[in-house]
Amino acid sequence: MHSSTSAADLWERIVGVQPGPSVWTVVVTGLVALAAVMPRRVWLVSRNAVTLAHEGGHALVAVLSGRRLQGIRLHSDTSGLTVSRGRPTGIGMVLTAAAGYTAPSLLGLAGAALLAAGHTTALLWGATALLAAMLVMIRNAWGVLTVVLCDAAFAVVSWLAGPEVQAAFAYGVVWFLLLGGVRPPFELQRKRRRGHAPDSDADQLARLTNVPAAVWLGLFHVVSLCCLAGGGRWLLGR
Repeated sequence: MHSSTSAADLWERIVGVQPGPSVWTVVVTGLVALAAVMPRRVWLVSRNAVTLAHEGGHALVAVLSGRRLQGIRLHSDTSGLTVSRGRPTGIGMVLTAAAGYTAPSLLGLAGAALLAAGHTTALLWGATALLAAMLVMIRNAWGVLTVVLCDAAFAVVSWLAGPEVQAAFAYGVVWFLLLGGVRPPFELQRKRRRGHAPDSDADQLARLTNVPAAVWLGLFHVVSLCCLAGGGRWLLGR
């Protein structure tokens, strides 16, 4: 009886609704996230988390589209690589290639929806589970370190922190994904203009679909900016 009651309490804790933080908390966590994205020196470190979301997007869509995920590598220069096996063309490959640059922003939008509905704990526990599942597919030491540190942060906050700290952490993470998802497409645009990214996701999509890479790059911009606008409104309660 005690174990079933505990399981029920645990489930209620996960799916239950938690009160939202103060407006000041929402604004301050947004400013902290902005400070983690804007300065170049800080971004060189914080971008690792965006790369994690980027490669996680490739991996998740590859699996959902029926491809066989071979492994994920995250590098200290904030680049990454996800390898999957399957048809080299077709809708599955297109969706997998398109998922990278859109993943951080879409994850941020989904997180903002959960927070707006009061599901802070569900967001934290869900992120912990996803990172743990992703760890199995990491194939290099830097990638393992990155995922373990991120997962440990979510796990510690989920289990040990109080409601106020959990809310501040969750809002900070979601703000970071929404804001951090905007910068990589602009970086890719600059690299392509200089001829430094001939095999980027946009160029791979161009070869797969015969749609110009500039169009795909424009799609990345639209998704990231729309997610920031929509997610920001949800976070601010407007």
